[in-house]
Amino acid sequence: MGEKPDRVLLGEISAAQGLKGEVRLRSFTAAPADIASYGPLEDEAGSRTIEIQSVRVMPKALVARIKGVNSREEAEALTGTRLYLPRARLPAAETGEWYHDDLIGLRAVSGDGAAIGRVVAVHNFGASDIIEIEPAAGGENLLVSFTEATVPEVDLEAGTLTLVPPPEEE
Repeated sequence: MGEKPDRVLLGEISAAQGLKGEVRLRSFTAAPADIASYGPLEDEAGSRTIEIQSVRVMPKALVARIKGVNSREEAEALTGTRLYLPRARLPAAETGEWYHDDLIGLRAVSGDGAAIGRVVAVHNFGASDIIEIEPAAGGENLLVSFTEATVPEVDLEAGTLTLVPPPEEE
């Protein structure tokens, strides 16, 4: 498997919030508000540093104040900005835990090693992580709950994860 990029996507600015320069954030960290604890982040090109000064969790959004952004117009200009962190600044993953970025691109194989497909995304709609598998044989992508029962083994060195799909309902 190829080298992982040296930066990891931690979040995205989704919209301006209010009139005083705050923004709504989509955070991809385990605890969404923790995105501010990683220090300065970078935009996708690596040409701009974005420092989150404060974050508050609202019922339907994460709202942040960005250093140097003081008006709605300045906040609107950041809409769609993806926020990255150099991989070296991330803490090591705990045993049995992985960064989503490490899972994307892994080959999904059955227990006997047969190719099932490739992980193309990791989603979380509130309950738990779901991996999206692009089938090796083509067809619609599979969405599988990322649990110990359905993914009993992840081998980053080999670039694979073992997948035990749930039985199909009739």
